[in-house]
Amino acid sequence: MTSPAAFYAAIDGTWPAATITRAGPWTIRDGQGGGKRVSAATADEPTTDLAQAEHAMRAVHQTPLFMVRQGEDALDHLLDQAGYTIVDPTNGYVAPVDTLTNIPIPRVTVFAIWEPLAIMEDIWAKGGIGPARVAIMHRAKVKTAILARHRDKPAGTAFAAIHDGIAMVHAVEVLAHQRRQGVAQWIMRRAAVWAAEHGAHHIAVLTTASNGPANALYQGLGFRRTCGYHYRTAPETT
Repeated sequence: MTSPAAFYAAIDGTWPAATITRAGPWTIRDGQGGGKRVSAATADEPTTDLAQAEHAMRAVHQTPLFMVRQGEDALDHLLDQAGYTIVDPTNGYVAPVDTLTNIPIPRVTVFAIWEPLAIMEDIWAKGGIGPARVAIMHRAKVKTAILARHRDKPAGTAFAAIHDGIAMVHAVEVLAHQRRQGVAQWIMRRAAVWAAEHGAHHIAVLTTASNGPANALYQGLGFRRTCGYHYRTAPETT
């Protein structure tokens, strides 16, 4: 099974920040408006020096934000004592690629396409995934987008990329009126087929712990939780 360290590396590799720099023991990400995942600082080693990371984040016009990964209890306590608030506890799921390639995909149901079509960007936009997040997709190296159809109509989309043999699926979005029709599972299965074709051995996905339907979907498809994280936001943002 994929290690947590490999999983976290795959997040950076498949959903890359605009720039990544180091500030002492910290990794600093410049997300350029692309959301928390590409903007949060992480600790490369145990430290009690929050000020160095805070200064570096403010230097790129970002409010201080930290990702606290599974097992980083000392950092979590330090941030809590400094008044940082928990946001978006997130589960990381992983499965062998062949777990999702054992069922034939019905014809004209789901397609791997790069670059994204306008309809795919429209579906993402309806789910709050705008141009800054689409720009993240373009920065990934080995990548594709997934378009799903249901009853001859566009139904959903997603993005997938590969880092060191792990295909990670991001930005899964299904139109509200097309949900509960199995669209998301076909998206994931098509992503797994694409991943196998491009040499990946595992497929991974992230979802917030509070998203019950998504957690149930991934568990039902055979994914296993391998790690997790949450964010801590600066006191002035709460």
